Amino acid sequence: MSVVLGYDESPGAARALRIAVEVAAAFDERLVLVFGAAAPGPVGEEYRSHYEAIRQAGRAGLEQAVTEADRAGVPTVVEVLDEKPAQALIDAATRHAARVIVVGSWGESPMRGALLGSTPHKLLHMSTVPVLCVPPET
Repeated sequence: MSVVLGYDESPGAARALRIAVEVAAAFDERLVLVFGAAAPGPVGEEYRSHYEAIRQAGRAGLEQAVTEADRAGVPTVVEVLDEKPAQALIDAATRHAARVIVVGSWGESPMRGALLGSTPHKLLHMSTVPVLCVPPET
């Protein structure tokens, strides 16, 4: 089994990383770090021209997460997927037999998340794996 973390360097991501590392260490499991590189909304020509830069930024952020997991002695797997974030996390959770998906929130209201389609909101409704939604530090 594993712990899957959606990591994107958003305000809630740093705390979510710390929690995911703690959970993985407690269960002696690997941490699967996932970055969904597809645009969350409609894809236009401008996005396509910046796609590789988005993938590189995702890889760089995941490298920082790997460093933190290494410090805790937690083995990692890194995936930069050509999918929207929620679907990337669900697919990774299936492939890696995840115990839980950990994701940070931005502190959005539930109504805003429902209207705008936040990743945590989508996961809570689509995932068959338990989802741990970590709020940002206050």
